[in-house]
Amino acid sequence: MQFTDFNLNNNVLEAIKDVGYEAPTPIQAKAIPLILEGKDLVGCAQTGTGKTAAFAIPIINNIHRIVGSAKKRKLIRTVVLTPTRELAIQIEENFEKYSHFTSIKTMVLYGGVNQEPQVKSLKEGVDVLVTTPGRFLDLYKQKHINVDHVHQLVIDEADLMLDMGFIADVRKVIKLTPDNRQTLLFSATMPLAVRELADDFMNNAAFVSVDPISSASNQVKQRIYFVEKEDKKKLLVHLIAEQELKNILIFARTKHGVDSIVEYLQKNNLNVDGIHGDKSQSKREEILKKFKDKEIDILVATDVASRGIDIDALPVVINFDLPNVPETYVHRIGRTGRAGMDGVSIAFCGKDERTYWDSIKKLTRIIAKEVQDHPYPWKETNPNSKTDFRNKKKKTGGNNGNSNSKNAANSRKSDASKKNKKRWY
Repeated sequence: MQFTDFNLNNNVLEAIKDVGYEAPTPIQAKAIPLILEGKDLVGCAQTGTGKTAAFAIPIINNIHRIVGSAKKRKLIRTVVLTPTRELAIQIEENFEKYSHFTSIKTMVLYGGVNQEPQVKSLKEGVDVLVTTPGRFLDLYKQKHINVDHVHQLVIDEADLMLDMGFIADVRKVIKLTPDNRQTLLFSATMPLAVRELADDFMNNAAFVSVDPISSASNQVKQRIYFVEKEDKKKLLVHLIAEQELKNILIFARTKHGVDSIVEYLQKNNLNVDGIHGDKSQSKREEILKKFKDKEIDILVATDVASRGIDIDALPVVINFDLPNVPETYVHRIGRTGRAGMDGVSIAFCGKDERTYWDSIKKLTRIIAKEVQDHPYPWKETNPNSKTDFRNKKKKTGGNNGNSNSKNAANSRKSDASKKNKKRWY
C-alpha cells in the first residue's frame, strides 16, 4: 500500500514525499481511511509506529479541502489535546511538516509561559490548535478561544491524561466542542477508564489496533539487571564505560533522582544533563535540543519527558528506577526502537522494585534477558527463585551432642525457615 491509495490531495502527498515517507505504517494504513470517511476512531498502537501522522495527515487533507490555498479567515477547525508541553510541541512540528504545501496554520498552546504571545496568535487566526488541557480551559474562560467551528477533536495519549489526573479537564473540553464533531482517541495503552471515556463521548467509534495492547516493540531488545539499590549508580557508570554507551536516555522516578544521577555522572566526567518539571520550559527545550543534536551524550529525565521525546535512532533507554505503573514502562522504552529501527532497553531492579517488575511482565508479557554477569548483583538472593538464601543458614544439621530441647528448637527454626522461603523481593 502507498499513500497515493488514500486519494489524498496532491499538496498533502507532496508534503508526505518531502518528509521521506514511502509507505504507511500499519496504524496509518488502518486509521487514515476511516478518518477520511469522518468516523470516530479509537486507535491503539505502540509508541514510535506513526500515530501522529495517522491522524494529522487525514485532518490536514480535510481542512485543505475546506479552506483551499486562499488566505481565508482562520477558524479553529481541529483541537488536539495532549498531556505535556514537550509532546504538544512535537505534534505541532509534525502538523507543520505535513501541511507545508498548504495554507493551513497550526499553533501550540501550553501553560507555564506568558499567555500574551499565545493570545496574539489566536487573534490572528489558526486552523489547528495543539494544546494541553489546562491552558486551553484558562484561555477559553477568558474568551480567547472559540470552538464553534471545530470539526475534529483529537485526544492523544489518553492513558497518560488519566495517569496525570487530566481526565476531568479532558471531559470539560469535550463538552465545550460541537456535538457533531469527529472525535479521535489515540494511545499506546488502553486501560478501562480510557475505554469508558470513549464510550461516553464517541458515536459508534471504530477501534483499530495493530499490536497487542500495552505491548512493547519487537525491535527493542530488553535486558534486566537485578542490582542492590545503593549500587545502581555504580552499575550505571560501569555499563556506560564497558559498553561505550552514548546517546542514552535514562529515566528516574523523581526530580531529586534526576538531579542526583546527573551530579554523580558529572563527577565521573560524563557529558550529561537532566530535565524535569522544576526546570523552565525554555531550559528544558534547550537541553533537549542539545541532546537531539548530540551535544549531550546522556539525558536523564522524569516521566514528564517519556512521551514527548521523538529522536531518530535513539539506541538505548535505561530505566534507572522501575515505574510503579506498568503502562509507563511501555512508553519509556518506546523512545527507542522507533519506526522499525533496533533499540535496547536496560532496566535496573532493586529488591524494593520486584513487585513492579512482576506487574510489568504480567502486563506486557515481555521476555527480558536477565544479565547476571555484572559486579553489583543482589546479595545472597536469587532473583529467579525469589528465595532468600540467608534463611538456608538456619536449617538444622546432624549434631549428636544436641539435647532433645535443642533438637526441638532446631525443628522450630527449620519450620520458620520453610515459611521464610516464600518471601518475595
